[in-house]
Amino acid sequence: MTNQAENKSLQKLANLQRQHKGLINLMPLQTGGMLTDAAKKALTEFGDGYSVCDFCEGILCNVTNPPIRDFVQELLPQFLGSEVATITHGAREAKFMVMHSLAEPGNSILVDGNRHYTTVVAAERAGLNIIEVPNSGHPEFRVDVNEYAQLIRKHTPKLILLTYPDGNYGNLPDAGKLGGIAQEYNIPYVINGAYAVGRMPISMEEIGADFIIGSGHKSMASAGPAGVLGMKRKWEETVLRKSGKYSKKEIELLGCTIRGVPLITLMASFPYVKERVKNWDEQVSKAQWFSAELEELGFKQLGEKPHRHDLLHFDAPVLYEISKRVRERGYFLYKELKERGIWGPQPGLAKSFKLSTFAADRQQLGFVIDSFKSILNKYS
Repeated sequence: MTNQAENKSLQKLANLQRQHKGLINLMPLQTGGMLTDAAKKALTEFGDGYSVCDFCEGILCNVTNPPIRDFVQELLPQFLGSEVATITHGAREAKFMVMHSLAEPGNSILVDGNRHYTTVVAAERAGLNIIEVPNSGHPEFRVDVNEYAQLIRKHTPKLILLTYPDGNYGNLPDAGKLGGIAQEYNIPYVINGAYAVGRMPISMEEIGADFIIGSGHKSMASAGPAGVLGMKRKWEETVLRKSGKYSKKEIELLGCTIRGVPLITLMASFPYVKERVKNWDEQVSKAQWFSAELEELGFKQLGEKPHRHDLLHFDAPVLYEISKRVRERGYFLYKELKERGIWGPQPGLAKSFKLSTFAADRQQLGFVIDSFKSILNKYS
């Protein structure tokens, strides 16, 4: 690389900024993770390296300044409805921790057909066989938890996992009923709540699960990557077991968990997150209204109806037809929305797309609806 090219590259690194800053944000990966003012302030205050470790004596979750111990040992378990909680590098790491601790290579686990790809990757990394409970297919893609019982009897899995909701359609299977099935067969039950914990009320205890997993950067107004893991106390010594040589270090966390900005923003946003889940009914009402309005335009909402989550997936045949006759092809939708101050559907997708109504108010969503109308009129 020439000096001129290198300088140009360095200049780009020194002037990083997001292209969609200030736009109405409908991106499902981001709407639940947008930082609070308190988190932004804490981010600056604790942004220097491992700043939260200033007063660590070997166990991060025992640090009292900042108050990590209070957060992890008291506030987080209460919020999750668990007996024990810890923080992780993300939801996928939490899934791997549980799988790796409870099962051995060659064992089988049972998961839903709408599982996130990281559920499969975590199981593969642990050397496990994956058995899936199928969904109902297009257009609702429902998972019937009653089908778990038959597969439990057939395969005797080491654990079962339910994605609640899934990241494709926002479906919410009957997690409580599956809790009863898990207890009947005495099998460990994992709830992957990456799009639930921090967005909506959810309790591991009420569901009847053994583990609950959340994502800080997806749903708890945190910088990422960050995750949370709650569990029954009986699993603490198994999943959070310590090293034989370094007695303060947990093996599954590789001795220590998230440090610095992800953790401190997770903590700073927590009071706000704890309160916002109380407004979940309005979030559902808002999503249902928005979905109905888009269906009036010829889009087809996939997933369960009536829908009970802010994550929405639409088939859009009318947009797909437009994409086949314009120069930008599928990217025309991204371009048109961005020009109107809207960020959300993945660039290049027009035939179907996902979005989330979580972070936008009704006035903003009304503008989004009008923008879709305008786009359709422009190309009619």
